[in-house]
Amino acid sequence: MRDLTQYEILNPVFETKVIKELEPHHAIIEVAPLMNGYGHTLGNALRRVMLTSLVGSAITSVKFADSDHAYTSIEGLSDDLLNIVLNFKKVVVKADTDERATMSLHVKGPKVVTAGDIQPSAGLEIVNKDLYITEIVNDKEFHVDFEVESGFGYRMAQEKANNTVGQIDIDALFSPVATVSYTVEETRVGRQTDYDRLLLDVKTKGTIEPMDAVQQAAQILAKQFTQMFDPVALDPSKQDFAQRKFDPKEAKIMLLSVEEVELPTRLSNALKRAGFRTVYDLLSTQKSTIAKVKNLGAKSIGVIEDALATHGVKLED
Repeated sequence: MRDLTQYEILNPVFETKVIKELEPHHAIIEVAPLMNGYGHTLGNALRRVMLTSLVGSAITSVKFADSDHAYTSIEGLSDDLLNIVLNFKKVVVKADTDERATMSLHVKGPKVVTAGDIQPSAGLEIVNKDLYITEIVNDKEFHVDFEVESGFGYRMAQEKANNTVGQIDIDALFSPVATVSYTVEETRVGRQTDYDRLLLDVKTKGTIEPMDAVQQAAQILAKQFTQMFDPVALDPSKQDFAQRKFDPKEAKIMLLSVEEVELPTRLSNALKRAGFRTVYDLLSTQKSTIAKVKNLGAKSIGVIEDALATHGVKLED
């Protein structure tokens, strides 16, 4: 193996491009030429971020007009409600906003019901309209209401705070990327044959293009690494807060996520993007600093304070 020069390490020159479209929203993306060993370094990191850290939208709860829970059946439908709920989990929703939104389904049989029969509110779009939901075998009316939220990764139904009678929370897979795999091959640059060629096989759900997914993942990784060599200084008040001792009840409150304090989805997503994951993160940061988060303002701070007050805590001035 040849010796790499400092210039090559600090000034990488390679291209990222789509080399093959397998089907709509499914492509092979080439990243090359990379220094030896960097194919696996970049491939593994990009894959993990694409599957866990890109923002997407999903149905998070359903409410049937004729039933209060999923472990039953409705006369006139060919499927029981549990299977119908599982089909709703497969509906791919594209959202233009991070705020919580609603959709509805109101059809009359006899009819094969598909995702295309769902009526989304403004800013929402159903991508996989041909998805089978159920079949109405008589002249029955079938009515369902949905909640749609945006988020990261996977969220269990039990993690969603819900006090609405008849509303059924469902597991939500927010990631807009369906599958990612990668391979690394040797490639030639001039006479040198020990460079890496990274091939990313990226399939999305149709709300984002494969190349956009790769670029967003790269941006996330770049910001993480930048904090290591050009860090944003911690607020002194945050360091003081870290020295405090909490009793078991206080500690439980500190560990609540920003979703669990029942903030609007738009606010919780804005806070998460800025690095605020828990109540502890919020309380250990001055109010003026939180107010500078993108898409927040004085009104948003008031909403956050009201939500925290229900748990007996408040932001630091």
